[in-house]
Amino acid sequence: MYAFEVTARDGFAREGKLTSDAGLMIRTPAVVDPTDLFPSLSSHPLSNIPVTAPDSLAQRYAVDFEDFAIIGPGMKEILPSSGVGVVAGWHILRGNPRQYVELLLEFRKLTPPGIAWYAPAAGLPSNVATMVYSGFDLFDYRAVDLKSIQNIFCTTDGEMPAEEAFASSICQCEGCRTGDLHLHNRLALDTEIAMTGWFFRRGQLRELIEKRCRTEAWQVSVLRHLDTAYDQVEPWLPAVRSSAMMANTGESMNRAEIARFADRLTSRFVPTRTDVAVLLPCSARKPYSQSQSHRSFQKAIQDRAHEVIITSPLGVVPRELELMYPAGHYDVPVTGYWDREEQAFVTKILARYLRHHGYRRVIAHLEGDTLSIAQAAADTVGIDLECTCHGRPTGTESLRDLDESLTGERRMSHNIIQGTLSWQFGRDINTKGMMIKGRMGRRKVLKGKQQLFSIDETTGLFRPTLQGWEVLGDAYTVTIDDFIPQGDVLAPGVTTADPAIRAGDEVQVRGPRAWGAGKAVMGAEEMIQSGRGIAVKTRKVQKS
Repeated sequence: MYAFEVTARDGFAREGKLTSDAGLMIRTPAVVDPTDLFPSLSSHPLSNIPVTAPDSLAQRYAVDFEDFAIIGPGMKEILPSSGVGVVAGWHILRGNPRQYVELLLEFRKLTPPGIAWYAPAAGLPSNVATMVYSGFDLFDYRAVDLKSIQNIFCTTDGEMPAEEAFASSICQCEGCRTGDLHLHNRLALDTEIAMTGWFFRRGQLRELIEKRCRTEAWQVSVLRHLDTAYDQVEPWLPAVRSSAMMANTGESMNRAEIARFADRLTSRFVPTRTDVAVLLPCSARKPYSQSQSHRSFQKAIQDRAHEVIITSPLGVVPRELELMYPAGHYDVPVTGYWDREEQAFVTKILARYLRHHGYRRVIAHLEGDTLSIAQAAADTVGIDLECTCHGRPTGTESLRDLDESLTGERRMSHNIIQGTLSWQFGRDINTKGMMIKGRMGRRKVLKGKQQLFSIDETTGLFRPTLQGWEVLGDAYTVTIDDFIPQGDVLAPGVTTADPAIRAGDEVQVRGPRAWGAGKAVMGAEEMIQSGRGIAVKTRKVQKS
């Protein structure tokens, strides 16, 4: 029998450990030999039921296997909490990306997170990254071996006749040096899975997928269909990343993380003030306030307005959140030109933001396409936009006009504490008396001499102490059974979890006998469903 434990996750993709009673241990994603791993397959003919088969046919030929479960039509409503699930015939969906995503989402609803997904005869160097991104963990050499029989040379950029590939010397692997096509194709699959794992661990699997999917139109379509399934994908994405988000393609705007950031601006975020807002252009340097242009803007504004940065692909970044992922962790090609899709995307987000927060005055210190975006959003909401730019936003005349436009407005420093807590935890907290102290990298939030939060400078998140959790109330609570954790909290010990919790979130742990603080390793849904693995890495635990 096999058991599977997810050790890291990023959306549907994950890394894990597959173990057997006989002592076998495989780190996933990986290529496996199904003959050795699943010997019962060979004794059950007519059991390879296509994923598109009707349930009636699937149930007619359904077989109960000892060493794995079946994921597909006619699958049982209750699967084991851990092990391997075989998804037969997945390769036939390459020509139907809509059905690919529909079946993927349907099967995921019925499959516990502790099941490793195995796709027989489906993994090629050109598509295995997309399959890992879709949630598949195990592959075999069947697909590349078939290509070898057909004299086809496999690469991450697609397939080609072997004679042309060898003649062009496009690869210098051991197989190519000896003219062994079979070995080359296997090595190419192994290398691509290893490369996918490397990007996964860097927190940049999405960036790899946006590049790899360009090899075939169906893979681009799969990515776009997955991006429209926000409600199903977002709960499995980490709350933050410490790596940079490279927004280099049109698909980057549709990342669920960007939609989540925008949603929180209207569902959670409490701005310092809602009387006067100044819309500002972004800067290449992050955080924006460290750039020369933004220092000039802040000198002219002098805390007399709420500073809101307009940027692609995030749309809107209030000054209070400029350190928060992904606002402080993205890079985008700068050309000075915004295409129509980009303009429409940012306009929609800005209009939502302005409609929700209802500023008395909105000043646009913008030029070119960003000014057009601001005007379109203002027209959508039905507000008058004041413009203060004369040429470049950093020009002397523009800065003077910005300064003069704020004459008579009251000064109010941006409340980073309130803004961050509202965005991160969904709580509008009275922050009177709280102050940020300490040097960058060791900053803390204090109230008097009591520390309430430390600040993770790599992500922008606030890390509450137990006293900080007292201020936040019952937000982001993981409830555990009647025990006192002696280390990290494992998933079997979790009874309930706040549905808002995502992997990487700061959480509090509460049980009949214990109260603690730590970081979620799983999202709320996975905590409840999993029978294995760490749910929360604890920092502090005390008896309650």
